[in-house]
Amino acid sequence: MAEEIQKFKVTIDGITIDVDPGTTILNAARQIGGEIVPPAMCYYSKLEGSGGKCRTCLVKVSKGSEKDPRPMPKLVASCRTTVMDGMEVLNITAPEVVEARKAVVEMLLINHPLDCPVCDQAGECKLQDLGYEHGALQQRYEFERRTFERIDIGDKIQLHMNRCILCYRCVFVANQLTEKREHGILNRGDHAEISTFIHQALDHDFIGNVIDVCPVGALTDKTFRFKNRVWFTKPVNAHCNCSKCSGKVTLWYKGTDVIRVTARKDEFDEVEEFICNECRFERKHTDDWVLEEPTKVSDQSVIASNHYEAFNPPAVIKNNPQLKEANVEQLARSEKLK
Repeated sequence: MAEEIQKFKVTIDGITIDVDPGTTILNAARQIGGEIVPPAMCYYSKLEGSGGKCRTCLVKVSKGSEKDPRPMPKLVASCRTTVMDGMEVLNITAPEVVEARKAVVEMLLINHPLDCPVCDQAGECKLQDLGYEHGALQQRYEFERRTFERIDIGDKIQLHMNRCILCYRCVFVANQLTEKREHGILNRGDHAEISTFIHQALDHDFIGNVIDVCPVGALTDKTFRFKNRVWFTKPVNAHCNCSKCSGKVTLWYKGTDVIRVTARKDEFDEVEEFICNECRFERKHTDDWVLEEPTKVSDQSVIASNHYEAFNPPAVIKNNPQLKEANVEQLARSEKLK
């Protein structure tokens, strides 16, 4: 009989949970869920070595463990710090954590342009959410922002380095999915940038996944650029028989046209299964797919605007069969017009 694994007890913002040894504070918080989950711009559970770059997931360890109850002297990155038995962590309940996160957001926005109205990532940008939740009203940076020319690093991928926050996610994707180093960080310090030595160099079958893992609008799909806003589209889960990948995707509809194909993402905005370039860029017709169901979208996301997953009429309509039938017909007509 296999020996039972000893669980560690950790308390985050007053909520206690038992987790496996080696679990990070961030993943322990994700098991609890809700508002106590620290934000993460660089950590990606599917990518080995990710995390520890953006510092947005800083938390305060007020008690190290049962054996050593001393608090940690500084705030720590929850994506890189593993839990200990009896550890107590403060996230949104610690004023110093909130202030530190505010400073990190200010640092990330030093060079990031405020071009949300023309950015294809608007509505899906994690930096937008972070800036709204933890951003400062004013910026103290008075120097000129660094700027870069847009370049094509693949025949269907455009890099806009002005928006990049150097989270390294795309580099890890290229290294771990393509089995060779396609691109990386050039230069150092304020001159650091993600690029390739040869333009149009990213041509691997799975390189399109760098678009899905980018938390901002630095890497964009050239087949979707400036075509529509995500809150005017309807995402639908679909699948196909693909010899290269799982074939499980999200189709983004505008009317009856598929204007974009992406990998499916979980509640933490991480790709569930990486997809190939053929599914992403070449299969843009409904006939190419087997439709499943509307993609579940958070009520707090702008993508959920005007989307109805279930019809739940008021009680006055439920109790009157004639009103109920008329309301259903009206809803059906309105759906056809969208």
